[in-house]
Amino acid sequence: MAHPLKKEAGPVKQVRKICLALPEATEKIAWGEPTWRVRDKMFGQYANNHHNAGHIAIWFKSTLEAQEMYVSADPVRYFVPPYVGMKGWVGVRLDVDVDWDAFEEIATEAWRLAAPKKLLAAFDAGELTR
Repeated sequence: MAHPLKKEAGPVKQVRKICLALPEATEKIAWGEPTWRVRDKMFGQYANNHHNAGHIAIWFKSTLEAQEMYVSADPVRYFVPPYVGMKGWVGVRLDVDVDWDAFEEIATEAWRLAAPKKLLAAFDAGELTR
């Protein structure tokens, strides 16, 4: 199977569109996969069958409470990712029917958790837009 990031196809195009629309968001390759950052603080990480997990997903910075809410509400779409799950990150599967509205909400909240306070205040004040 070809690596899904070799071309702008499937969910990768939509993931990039949503993540890079956030203020000062950038994409950086780390561990062989794209990560999304705000001022070099990571808020999302692509996981293409990471350690043979059996799915393609993105891991987003989150809180333990939000992680629990998503995973318990829909364990087909959401999961606790390895390594960072204990800190509240949530895995969002991209190889199932993706709820792109929920995806955008989760991505925005992840960005909010990583963004510096002044940037977040400007965003909340409407000085910055997507």
